[in-house]
Amino acid sequence: MERSLYSKKYECLREWLKAERKKQPDLSMRMLSEKLNVHHSIIGKIEQGERKLDIVEYVDYCEALGSDPLDGIKVIQSS
Repeated sequence: MERSLYSKKYECLREWLKAERKKQPDLSMRMLSEKLNVHHSIIGKIEQGERKLDIVEYVDYCEALGSDPLDGIKVIQSS
């Protein structure tokens, strides 16, 4: 089993999360980090693939974006 951080599926999920953030032009990485109560560098590391989200963090991240976590899972399933 390939480590998920480096998998094509995880890359697709990261790209989806980044696209979801960018759909909201007024939601910068810094603003998202404030919603999640984390340092802004964490958001950058997640988007660049340097840090992995666990399932609870993923759901919180999606909620902060106003996105349905199941949509991200569908992205993984279709990749």
